[in-house]
Amino acid sequence: MTTFADLATILMSFFVLLLAFAEMDVLKFKQIAGSMKYAFGVQNQLEVTEIPKGTSVIALEFRPGRPEPTPIDTVMQQTLDSTQAELDFQPGESDRSAGFAREVGNLSGSEQPDIPQTEPETLTIAQELAESLSEPIEQEAIEIEALGQQVVIRIRENASFPAGSAFLQPQFWPVVRQIGGLIKELPGEILVSGHSDDIQTSNELFRSNWELSTQRALAVADQLLRVEGFDDGRMVVMGMADTRPLAPNDTAENRSRNRRVEITISQGKPKFTPPLELLSP
Repeated sequence: MTTFADLATILMSFFVLLLAFAEMDVLKFKQIAGSMKYAFGVQNQLEVTEIPKGTSVIALEFRPGRPEPTPIDTVMQQTLDSTQAELDFQPGESDRSAGFAREVGNLSGSEQPDIPQTEPETLTIAQELAESLSEPIEQEAIEIEALGQQVVIRIRENASFPAGSAFLQPQFWPVVRQIGGLIKELPGEILVSGHSDDIQTSNELFRSNWELSTQRALAVADQLLRVEGFDDGRMVVMGMADTRPLAPNDTAENRSRNRRVEITISQGKPKFTPPLELLSP
């Protein structure tokens, strides 16, 4: 009598013999295995070289338009502002011609400005002073100018005074005394005037530019009086603050030029007239 165990053993031996006598096609096995893998959705490992990005429908369907040139060569626009304080005025041809005439000095009649003519004697004195003071002139410490009957010696701030101070530098004393020795023999009145820029000074030493310019003029006058034989009765000292600028106070260079002390020698003598008397009715 055959038992279940014997039957199972015989069946296993049968299938082992079938497998031993069978031939396996490796290529066909890989094809079948691949088909089953894609059919059942086995996950694949992919190498990512860049960040995944979404696809924009707008970028695919729409493109920017091509810019076309305007048919008008010059675009003129004007905005009307009722709150504008002043109106912009563009001069016409006649105004331009008149302005050009003023610039070149082609004016006639009473419109001709009164420009003082430099006297030959004054020009000669200015040239002689420039030759004697050639070294400080080359160092841009002083300037000499002839105006009408006046010779003006300008002492610039860069070599004479510290910024915001009325202390005359000791190394500049010989230059001022040399100027005093040259002008003490010249006839005329000597005016020493101090000038500043438009930046107001307010500190413990000077309450305004008037005091600063006056003190600077006094410092220069003090060195002139130390020259032997210098007549103090011919000298007038005053501070002008920023009332007589040489250039507009709109740049640092112009402000530096306006900060100065001027020594003016006036060759002309004033004309005195008798006082006027009131007429009785």
